[in-house]
Amino acid sequence: MKAVIDIIIIALNLYWWVIIISAVLTWLIAFNVVNYRNQIVAQIDTTLRALTEPVLAPIRRRMPNLGAVDISPIILLLGIIFIQMLLSYYVRPYVF
Repeated sequence: MKAVIDIIIIALNLYWWVIIISAVLTWLIAFNVVNYRNQIVAQIDTTLRALTEPVLAPIRRRMPNLGAVDISPIILLLGIIFIQMLLSYYVRPYVF
């Protein structure tokens, strides 16, 4: 059973990196560092948005409008860290 919890923690860690990469790519596209007309950039952006938008959209709906600043990835990252800590400190030690 500990292996299942370890796999969940690893999956959350991978998703954490997907969110970071998605946020950085969004900034690079917004500041014209990379060109969205490039087919590879567009495909990576589409894939990352497909992975992150189902989780970020409900957070954005509940947050007040902050203008051009989007802090929903930060809130999601804090939530992932919280879940990982709960699993590591309170669930994993008591599982056989």
